[in-house]
Parts: sequence; structure tokens; C-alpha cells
Amino acid sequence: MASVFLQACRRESTPYTPVWLMRQAGRYIPRYREIRNRLSFLEMCKNVEVATEVTLLPVRLFRVDAAIVFADILLLLEPLDVGLTFLEGEGPRVRKTVRSGEDVARLREFDVAGELSYVFEILRNVRASLPPDVALIGFAGAPFTVASYLVEGRGSRLHLETKEFLYREPDAWHDLLACLGRLTVRYLEGQIEAGAQAVQLFDSWAGCLAPDDYREFVLPHTRSVVEALGTRVPVILFSTGTAGLLRELRETGAQVIGLDWRLDLARAWDVLGAQVAVQGNLDPAVLLASPERIRDAAARLLRSLAGRRGHIFNLGHGVLPATPVEHVRLLVETVRRWRPT
Repeated sequence: MASVFLQACRRESTPYTPVWLMRQAGRYIPRYREIRNRLSFLEMCKNVEVATEVTLLPVRLFRVDAAIVFADILLLLEPLDVGLTFLEGEGPRVRKTVRSGEDVARLREFDVAGELSYVFEILRNVRASLPPDVALIGFAGAPFTVASYLVEGRGSRLHLETKEFLYREPDAWHDLLACLGRLTVRYLEGQIEAGAQAVQLFDSWAGCLAPDDYREFVLPHTRSVVEALGTRVPVILFSTGTAGLLRELRETGAQVIGLDWRLDLARAWDVLGAQVAVQGNLDPAVLLASPERIRDAAARLLRSLAGRRGHIFNLGHGVLPATPVEHVRLLVETVRRWRPT
């Protein structure tokens, strides 16, 4: 059976709008919480059996059109020996920050196939367990967002350390992103070989940059990753806060652009152009509302696109932990049943 999700990625005609949700395997699911209560997040990511089960949970619960491998965008950093940890309630931390050319020079590229073999094994297991019409998505952090964690040492609201570094030592900055870009390509190529039928680049923090800075310090490296992956599978680029960067996002060459809820999806698509598919972009907070509100919001978004080819329904960010399971089921059913009139 053909994957409706992959058809939409290629901007082909589909019988309905495909739907999957970022963080669709997360704390809002009771079984996930059971597992998380006995294992740390990193242990979950590295336990092949557990990560396989967690990846498959939303497919079995909601019949979404794609599964995304259970992992984290920062797993690529652990083999760099920068002191990566995940602290309960605080998120990731990097102990050995990278804030100078000397720090960049100390980074040593590693054997991705060996160090991250568990991710590839999870992908193979999931692909063997999925129905043929449910696509499997691999992913990685885009070079800028991964670099920002390396520089800041944690998530940041203003990214001042990152901006200071790229302004102060632009050559070292480009060396850092080039290094991360090469590792990302190897990582995603391994995921594709292991069964990923599409890959998503998460550039969560790109929206902190002015357009000129994005074009100078980020775009060449993101575009290099996309170009290196070629056309074997669709590449989805997701970012947040990037309403002012739509033309730059298009220039990355990604076949699918994922957008957050802070902009009108139809208007954004007009700027991006018909040559790309678009993913998004319901506000995740809508899933905390009443069933009627959820149905109305989903239908309104779908109507706004007037049945355009190439739309993949998703949230504008990940499912929130407080989301009722039944509300996710309602959303998925609403999208799958909707037809343009």
C-alpha cells in the first residue's frame, strides 16, 4: 500500500490529508509514563526494545500516518565527549561548552555508524513492525540548533553566547557548523539505510536570528546537509519563530517545510511557493480545549488550504504533556475524515 504521508511529501494527490504529530510518543501517554518512571530519558533512547515500543505507541493508539523514531536531537553530541546530560525537569546540559576557535579545534569527529548504532537498530525494528502504509521518519538536529546547545550549554531564550561567538569568531563558527553538518549527514544517511523513509531536521532555535545573519551563518550549512542527502527520501525542515525567514527556508532545498503556529499557514505557503510541501501547524494548546474547539480549529486550518496538494497536518510544535489521550485521537480522526467541499 502507498504511504499517503510520502505522497504528500512529493506534493502528489492524496485521498485525505496525512497526519502525524511531533512528540506524538510522550508523557501524555500512560504507557510512556510507566516506562519513564523506571528509566532515565537517555536510558530510554539507548534501550532498543523500549525505544522501539515507544516509537510504535502512537501508531497503535491513533493510526497516525507516520512514526518518528524515539530519540533526541542531541544524541549526536554524546560521542563528542562534551559532557552531555539530561536533567529531570531541566532538560539537556552540556558541561564542556564550545565558545572559541580553540574549543572547536578540540572536537573530534567520530564513527557515527558505531557510536549511534542503537538508533539504527531501533529504526530497523520499527520498520519491520509498521504497516506498509505507515511511513517511518528519522531525524536530527540542524547544525545551528545543535551548535547553540554546544555554545550555551543548555536551552536558551536569547542565545546571546551563540550570537557573540558567531560575530566574534565567524571562521571558527563556520568550522563548527561544517563539522556538525558532516556528522549530521552521516547520521541521517545511516537512518535512511536502516529504514527511514523521510528525515526531519529540527532547527528549533533558528528564529532567534535576523534574516541577514541566518543567510550568512546558517543557510549554507543547512543547505549543504540537504544537498548531501539528495533525493533518496524527502527532507523536512522544521523551525520555530521563523515567519521572517520563509524565503531563506525555501533556499535550503528541503522538500517539506514545517512551520509553527505563529503564522498563517496558507499565507506562508504562498511565500514559500508551490514547489515545496508544507507541514503544520495547529497550536498544541488547542488539544487542551474542548472537543468542539479541537474539531473546529482543525477544520478551519484544513479549509484555509483549500485542498492544496502537499499538506501534512501536524502541530506547530510537540504534543504537550498535559494533553488528554482522547483529544489526540479526536484530532487524528477529524483530520483523516475531513474532505474539501
